Amino acid sequence: MKTTKRLKKPGETTMSANEQARALMLRHHHLVKNRQQAMLGRAAAEVGLPIDGDDLSNTQGKPNPSFRAS
Repeated sequence: MKTTKRLKKPGETTMSANEQARALMLRHHHLVKNRQQAMLGRAAAEVGLPIDGDDLSNTQGKPNPSFRAS
């Protein structure tokens, strides 16, 4: 299998392996987050709940503190 070396454009920098890995993980995180938000939005619409962008902002990660159980 022959590979061709891509020439750099003027002003273009190369990314280290760590930078490439970070960029890949960030892209993956954003894709997963967008997919989850779309699924939650569709489910909310299906059951008749209003869709508000503020409610979906923390799909992944820490839960919103306003959702604390009292």
